[in-house]
Amino acid sequence: MATAASSAWRGGAGSRRAGRGEVVPPERPREKRVVGRYAELYENPWTIPNILSMARMGLAPVLGYLIVEENFNVALGVFVLAGITDLLDGFIARNWANQKSALGSALDPLADKILISVLYVSLTCANLIPVSLTSMIILRDVVLIAAVFYVRYKTLSPPRTLSRYFNPCYATAQLKPTFISKMNTAVQLILVAASLAAPVFNYVDSIYLQTLWCITAFTTVTSAYSYYHYGRKTVQVINNK
Repeated sequence: MATAASSAWRGGAGSRRAGRGEVVPPERPREKRVVGRYAELYENPWTIPNILSMARMGLAPVLGYLIVEENFNVALGVFVLAGITDLLDGFIARNWANQKSALGSALDPLADKILISVLYVSLTCANLIPVSLTSMIILRDVVLIAAVFYVRYKTLSPPRTLSRYFNPCYATAQLKPTFISKMNTAVQLILVAASLAAPVFNYVDSIYLQTLWCITAFTTVTSAYSYYHYGRKTVQVINNK
């Protein structure tokens, strides 16, 4: 009788423990937990794209040191290596579903911003990029990073402790960069490559390099406006639907 009753309850709203008459609710999936308005997706942060993004962050201070020391030949080679990690993490995340993560959607652009910021400051110290352009880029990136931290805070369910806030296993939102922002990142990296190569191939005062400064300034301002204009469309909250 107890076995039959137990079988009758399985697959429904709950199960009855044999001989105790106690109803036990079905076990919830471990991947997703809903608390309040938002859901939290518990995911593995150690995917290949995420590791490549972290490696790119690690290369940033190395590149900065090489540029300040005016070792442009080696810096150009390390920059190419950083670019390869950027291409690889995007390719892997797009083609293998189990390598795509909400954390990666934030970590990839964050790695780009850290790398670009360090490169532009270093190249400005080496007198290869004007201070005004670097200041514009740094200001935009600081505002965007602050916005990401704010979104993280707002979408994290209580209790909002530091350990949960900085735990990469709990994903609460996925970022979607705008098209112009992707173009801006490409233009900024092209300028970095051109600036690094300038002292190697002796075209530091080239008019083409100065034209690229203007193009980069334009795309930086335009991409900042695109985030302001599209706003919430660039953030996909992981909800309980």
